[in-house]
Amino acid sequence: MTERPTGTPTAATEETPRAGLARWVADLAMGARFALTGGRESWTRTLLTAIGVGLGVVLLLGATAAPAMVTSREARTDARATASGWGTDIKRGPDTLQVLDHSTTFHDKDIGGMSVRPDGDKAPVPPGVSKLPGPGEMAASPALQDLLNSPEGKVLRERLPDRVTATIGDEGLSGPGELIYYKGMKGKAPKDATYRIDHFGTPNESEELPPQLLLLVIIACVVLLLPVAIFIATAVRFGGERRDRRLAALRLVGADSRMVRRIAAGEAMVASAAGLALGSALFLVARQFAGSVSMWDMTVFPSDVTPSPVLALLIAVGVPLSGVLVTLFALRGVTIEPLGVVRISTTRRRRLWWRLAIPALGLALLLPMVGGFKGSGDLEIYQVATGAVLLLIGVTAVLPWLVEAVVNRFSGGPLPWQLATRRLQLSSGTASRAVSGITIAVAGAIAIQMLFASAEQNNTRPTGRDTSWAQMNVSAPVASRDGADRIFDKVRDTRGVEKVFPEVHGYVSEVRKPKNAEARGDELTVSDCSVLRRVLRISSCRNGDVFVVPSDADYGFAKPGRTADLTGQPDASGEPELWKIPASARVVTSKDSPLGYAPSGIFATPSALDIARITDASASALVKLDPDEPEAKEYVRNTAAAIGPTTQAMTLSESEVTSQFATIRRGLFIGATVTLGLIGASMIVSMLEQLRERRRLLSVLVAFGTRRPTIGWSVFWQTAVPVALGLGLSVAGGVALGAVLLKLVDEPVAIDWWSLSTMTGFGAGVILLVTVVSMPPLWRMMRPDGLRTE
Repeated sequence: MTERPTGTPTAATEETPRAGLARWVADLAMGARFALTGGRESWTRTLLTAIGVGLGVVLLLGATAAPAMVTSREARTDARATASGWGTDIKRGPDTLQVLDHSTTFHDKDIGGMSVRPDGDKAPVPPGVSKLPGPGEMAASPALQDLLNSPEGKVLRERLPDRVTATIGDEGLSGPGELIYYKGMKGKAPKDATYRIDHFGTPNESEELPPQLLLLVIIACVVLLLPVAIFIATAVRFGGERRDRRLAALRLVGADSRMVRRIAAGEAMVASAAGLALGSALFLVARQFAGSVSMWDMTVFPSDVTPSPVLALLIAVGVPLSGVLVTLFALRGVTIEPLGVVRISTTRRRRLWWRLAIPALGLALLLPMVGGFKGSGDLEIYQVATGAVLLLIGVTAVLPWLVEAVVNRFSGGPLPWQLATRRLQLSSGTASRAVSGITIAVAGAIAIQMLFASAEQNNTRPTGRDTSWAQMNVSAPVASRDGADRIFDKVRDTRGVEKVFPEVHGYVSEVRKPKNAEARGDELTVSDCSVLRRVLRISSCRNGDVFVVPSDADYGFAKPGRTADLTGQPDASGEPELWKIPASARVVTSKDSPLGYAPSGIFATPSALDIARITDASASALVKLDPDEPEAKEYVRNTAAAIGPTTQAMTLSESEVTSQFATIRRGLFIGATVTLGLIGASMIVSMLEQLRERRRLLSVLVAFGTRRPTIGWSVFWQTAVPVALGLGLSVAGGVALGAVLLKLVDEPVAIDWWSLSTMTGFGAGVILLVTVVSMPPLWRMMRPDGLRTE
């Protein structure tokens, strides 16, 4: 045991009374001066901490702005909605507008559009448009104009040939990248397809999320934001070892232990405040470019990216305060004495019990809700969020203990391994903190993936459509056989169309009686034998044949010899159009059609029934596309638009997802992209800080002849060991959390091992990338001149 040199000032910890507010302020101010005027070492530490905290603040401010972005987009969408026109009897007047909706799709991007025709000089005008376009004119969004003027939009211009005479303003768009247009109505519009409105704007009643999707949103918010908080806490502790040695010098000139802790807190507060300022500035700069960035087809205006004032104030107060609290917490087990710090000797072993108590408390909050989570109250939401936070924090809390327990058992091995393990044995906390962010992110990602896979299965339904012999369906109302043939010929002559399967559909009912208001009905299909053979189980077919497929539903009535009303009207008004189903009609069964169902009703060949007699008949062309023509779908959509405004071109798919799940999935991918980018950037900053801390040690090793590859491999192993242990904890914690979350919504626990290995591999890849990026500065630091000091 070394004696204290004579003449050395003694610490006055026991004699000093508890500092009052003035003493706190003075010590914090002294720490602030050290952070700003303490020389290059202090400036560098303050700068690295500010960068680390600033990156976290950018994402926190972005998260607080998310509700405003959603609200602003919905408000502008509601302001231009015209749904009030349906189901209401609005008579023509000087203040009404005739509207025809005909949105389209281009390269899987939705394009909203409508034709308008004013009934008078006081007709309503949609938001963002100064006046209504006339026939042949179009008001388009800026993004749509850019698309039409680009080489990619050449095919789309054939579908939207109207002259663009106006640009829709921001107040009429959900976002700067939205594709939307209004054009003047040409000719006589189909009566049944148009409606009248006397104003724009309809409140949108948002649907409540199912419990499973609500749980997915809650956990996504926790998983995306928790790594940010972890990294901010880690960034505040940058340069801790050098700071503690400076504080030991203050003890040498008479400062007591409480005073040096307050000085250290002052340094952390200034660095955190600088990070808050830097993060706010970066956020304001990034906000100006928000309109030019599109992520997963979603864009926002810069004015939408407005943080909540209350949450922004909480960040402004909480970030510097957290810097102070984290610093005081980090110094709780450190004894700073004159001429040295206890870190130099063996540290006390970390305790495990309180680290396990954190996830145990999280499970205690979650387990009582197993099978009963409904998402119907704020208490349930807060309970789930708190339980998930505690469980994930528990994973991070156990990591330092696990790293210490494992590395203390290492001995021997190659020289790079010995250098790495000895460094970890001396100070495993720094390495653990460096990978804590990616550990908690991977654990949360595994839990989300398990819940996401279950939600995707429940919110994705198979359509049953057979895309092997038809990939699109074009339908339009027709009044005669010639009209239907013209439509089929136009589709058949379209570039990229390999084959067309034509059908004419209608609806027929049984003969009405005065007292029979609930007349039964059946589908009627008129097509040639080549198509009927594909949808019916028949051995022979000739033009003139009629087939009947009995319906399983109670409303079906069709049988051979019965009389049908071709108007298909169930009421007793109007004159019926009678047609007797031939007694020779054969009763058969049907196959699954490309549209996803087994059709039923009456099937007639063209010569058996004149389609001109069918009220509200529609021509339907099932289209097989040429796989060698990449723009085949767009050419078919162009043909549909040229046929008429009420013609629909539908792409057939084998499955579809609910709109709510699609929105959540898009938001989750956006958040994950931003968060992973932050984690990667933050880990690079953390790695550079660790190398800066070890610069003197690296220079000593080089001066004694240690080869650079040896040092490089030692740095790699110093990162790889905590990463391997952290990812192992991530898998265990993530699977446990995912299993509990699935049980909350009463879903079976299923582990997607491929996704789990992908998530784990991605986390390891991020660490490997950060290590590779750190090699160039490591090479520069391995020079003997690093032994120079001031």
